[in-house]
Amino acid sequence: MGSTVHFPRAEDPPLASLALVVGLAVQRVVADILPLPHQAQLKWPNDVMVGDAKLAGILLERAGEALVIGVGVNLTQAPDLPDRATVALSRFGPVPDVEEFASRLAASFASELGLWRDYGLAAMLQRWLAVAYPLGTAMSVKGVSGTITGHFAGLDESGALQLALPDGRLHIVHAGDVQLL
Repeated sequence: MGSTVHFPRAEDPPLASLALVVGLAVQRVVADILPLPHQAQLKWPNDVMVGDAKLAGILLERAGEALVIGVGVNLTQAPDLPDRATVALSRFGPVPDVEEFASRLAASFASELGLWRDYGLAAMLQRWLAVAYPLGTAMSVKGVSGTITGHFAGLDESGALQLALPDGRLHIVHAGDVQLL
Protein backbone atom coordinates (compact mmCIF):
# COMPACT_ATOMS: atom_id res chain seq x y z
CA MET A 1 0.00 0.00 0.00
CA GLY A 2 2.72 2.42 0.94
CA SER A 3 5.17 3.78 3.45
CA THR A 4 5.42 6.80 5.68
CA VAL A 5 8.11 8.24 7.89
CA HIS A 6 7.44 8.81 11.57
CA PHE A 7 9.58 11.05 13.76
CA PRO A 8 9.20 10.00 17.40
CA ARG A 9 8.73 12.59 20.11
CA ALA A 10 10.41 12.29 23.50
CA GLU A 11 7.00 12.16 25.23
CA ASP A 12 5.60 9.38 22.98
CA PRO A 13 4.64 6.03 24.48
CA PRO A 14 7.20 3.25 23.89
CA LEU A 15 8.13 3.15 20.21
CA ALA A 16 7.80 -0.65 20.05
CA SER A 17 4.03 -0.23 20.46
CA LEU A 18 3.75 1.78 17.24
CA ALA A 19 3.24 -1.42 15.19
CA LEU A 20 0.07 -2.00 17.20
CA VAL A 21 -1.08 1.56 16.49
CA VAL A 22 -0.58 1.06 12.75
CA GLY A 23 -2.43 -2.26 12.97
CA LEU A 24 -5.41 -0.51 14.52
CA ALA A 25 -5.38 2.09 11.74
CA VAL A 26 -5.37 -0.56 9.00
CA GLN A 27 -7.98 -2.68 10.78
CA ARG A 28 -10.38 0.25 11.10
CA VAL A 29 -10.21 1.09 7.38
CA VAL A 30 -10.62 -2.54 6.34
CA ALA A 31 -13.48 -3.09 8.79
CA ASP A 32 -15.41 -0.25 7.13
CA ILE A 33 -15.05 -1.96 3.73
CA LEU A 34 -15.70 -5.61 4.58
CA PRO A 35 -19.31 -6.73 4.28
CA LEU A 36 -20.83 -8.55 7.23
CA PRO A 37 -20.35 -11.22 8.53
CA HIS A 38 -16.64 -10.90 7.68
CA GLN A 39 -14.40 -9.27 10.26
CA ALA A 40 -10.91 -7.83 10.14
CA GLN A 41 -8.97 -8.99 13.19
CA LEU A 42 -5.51 -8.20 14.46
CA LYS A 43 -2.86 -10.85 14.98
CA TRP A 44 0.09 -9.82 17.09
CA PRO A 45 2.24 -7.99 16.34
CA ASN A 46 1.61 -6.71 12.82
CA ASP A 47 -0.95 -8.60 10.74
CA VAL A 48 -4.55 -7.87 9.79
CA MET A 49 -6.47 -11.06 9.16
CA VAL A 50 -9.85 -12.07 7.77
CA GLY A 51 -10.66 -15.46 9.22
CA ASP A 52 -7.42 -17.42 9.11
CA ALA A 53 -6.06 -15.56 6.06
CA LYS A 54 -3.62 -12.65 6.08
CA LEU A 55 -4.96 -9.53 4.40
CA ALA A 56 -2.36 -6.97 5.44
CA GLY A 57 1.02 -6.67 7.10
CA ILE A 58 3.02 -3.93 8.72
CA LEU A 59 6.77 -3.44 8.87
CA LEU A 60 8.64 -0.84 10.91
CA GLU A 61 12.30 -0.10 10.39
CA ARG A 62 14.58 2.45 11.99
CA ALA A 63 16.31 4.96 9.73
CA GLY A 64 18.47 7.16 11.95
CA GLU A 65 16.15 9.19 14.17
CA ALA A 66 13.11 8.29 12.06
CA LEU A 67 10.99 5.19 11.77
CA VAL A 68 9.84 4.03 8.33
CA ILE A 69 6.41 2.41 8.48
CA GLY A 70 5.46 0.15 5.59
CA VAL A 71 1.95 -1.19 5.10
CA GLY A 72 0.99 -3.84 2.59
CA VAL A 73 -2.70 -4.53 1.94
CA ASN A 74 -3.96 -7.12 -0.54
CA LEU A 75 -6.55 -5.07 -2.42
CA THR A 76 -6.97 -6.89 -5.75
CA GLN A 77 -4.99 -10.09 -5.30
CA ALA A 78 -3.16 -11.99 -2.60
CA PRO A 79 0.17 -13.76 -2.96
CA ASP A 80 0.19 -17.54 -2.88
CA LEU A 81 2.39 -18.35 0.12
CA PRO A 82 3.41 -21.87 1.14
CA ASP A 83 3.28 -21.20 4.89
CA ARG A 84 0.03 -19.25 5.33
CA ALA A 85 -3.35 -18.48 3.86
CA THR A 86 -3.78 -15.07 2.26
CA VAL A 87 -6.78 -13.14 1.01
CA ALA A 88 -7.52 -9.94 -0.93
CA LEU A 89 -10.33 -7.43 -0.38
CA SER A 90 -11.53 -8.16 -3.92
CA ARG A 91 -12.84 -11.50 -2.66
CA PHE A 92 -15.50 -9.67 -0.65
CA GLY A 93 -16.73 -7.10 -3.14
CA PRO A 94 -15.60 -4.32 -5.45
CA VAL A 95 -11.93 -3.41 -5.15
CA PRO A 96 -11.50 -0.10 -3.37
CA ASP A 97 -9.83 2.70 -5.31
CA VAL A 98 -6.14 2.70 -4.34
CA GLU A 99 -5.93 6.47 -3.85
CA GLU A 100 -9.10 6.55 -1.76
CA PHE A 101 -7.92 3.61 0.35
CA ALA A 102 -4.52 5.28 0.89
CA SER A 103 -6.22 8.54 1.89
CA ARG A 104 -8.50 6.75 4.35
CA LEU A 105 -5.52 4.85 5.76
CA ALA A 106 -3.50 8.05 6.23
CA ALA A 107 -6.42 9.68 8.07
CA SER A 108 -6.93 6.59 10.22
CA PHE A 109 -3.23 6.47 11.10
CA ALA A 110 -3.21 10.17 12.03
CA SER A 111 -6.23 9.59 14.27
CA GLU A 112 -4.76 6.49 15.94
CA LEU A 113 -1.40 8.23 16.39
CA GLY A 114 -3.15 11.14 18.10
CA LEU A 115 -5.06 8.81 20.43
CA TRP A 116 -1.84 6.93 21.28
CA ARG A 117 -0.11 10.19 22.11
CA ASP A 118 -3.05 11.76 23.98
CA TYR A 119 -4.28 8.77 25.99
CA GLY A 120 -1.21 6.57 26.19
CA LEU A 121 -0.37 2.96 25.71
CA ALA A 122 -2.88 1.39 28.11
CA ALA A 123 -5.89 2.86 26.28
CA MET A 124 -4.50 1.79 22.89
CA LEU A 125 -3.90 -1.75 24.14
CA GLN A 126 -7.54 -2.03 25.24
CA ARG A 127 -8.73 -0.94 21.80
CA TRP A 128 -6.26 -3.32 20.13
CA LEU A 129 -7.49 -6.27 22.19
CA ALA A 130 -11.11 -5.44 21.27
CA VAL A 131 -10.39 -6.20 17.58
CA ALA A 132 -7.80 -8.95 18.02
CA TYR A 133 -8.31 -12.69 17.98
CA PRO A 134 -10.15 -13.78 21.11
CA LEU A 135 -8.31 -14.73 24.26
CA GLY A 136 -7.70 -18.46 24.23
CA THR A 137 -6.93 -18.64 20.50
CA ALA A 138 -4.39 -21.43 19.90
CA MET A 139 -1.13 -20.22 18.39
CA SER A 140 2.54 -20.98 18.03
CA VAL A 141 5.38 -18.50 18.15
CA LYS A 142 8.63 -19.13 16.31
CA GLY A 143 11.49 -17.17 17.81
CA VAL A 144 15.25 -17.29 17.98
CA SER A 145 15.16 -20.06 20.61
CA GLY A 146 12.65 -22.27 18.79
CA THR A 147 8.89 -22.64 18.56
CA ILE A 148 6.50 -22.60 21.50
CA THR A 149 2.79 -23.39 21.43
CA GLY A 150 0.03 -22.12 23.66
CA HIS A 151 -3.04 -19.92 23.79
CA PHE A 152 -3.37 -16.16 23.37
CA ALA A 153 -3.60 -14.66 26.87
CA GLY A 154 -3.57 -10.97 25.97
CA LEU A 155 -0.88 -8.34 25.97
CA ASP A 156 1.26 -7.12 28.84
CA GLU A 157 1.53 -3.43 29.76
CA SER A 158 4.24 -2.90 27.13
CA GLY A 159 2.27 -4.54 24.29
CA ALA A 160 4.20 -7.82 24.37
CA LEU A 161 2.26 -11.01 23.61
CA GLN A 162 1.22 -13.16 26.56
CA LEU A 163 1.14 -16.85 25.68
CA ALA A 164 -0.47 -19.30 28.09
CA LEU A 165 1.56 -22.51 27.94
CA PRO A 166 0.06 -26.00 28.35
CA ASP A 167 1.65 -26.34 31.80
CA GLY A 168 -0.14 -23.20 33.03
CA ARG A 169 2.83 -20.85 32.90
CA LEU A 170 2.58 -17.49 31.14
CA HIS A 171 5.28 -16.80 28.55
CA ILE A 172 5.95 -13.21 27.42
CA VAL A 173 6.91 -12.78 23.76
CA HIS A 174 8.61 -9.58 22.61
CA ALA A 175 9.41 -10.76 19.07
CA GLY A 176 8.53 -13.75 16.93
CA ASP A 177 6.51 -15.11 14.06
CA VAL A 178 2.99 -16.00 15.25
CA GLN A 179 0.97 -18.70 13.51
CA LEU A 180 -2.66 -19.43 14.37
CA LEU A 181 -3.39 -23.11 14.98
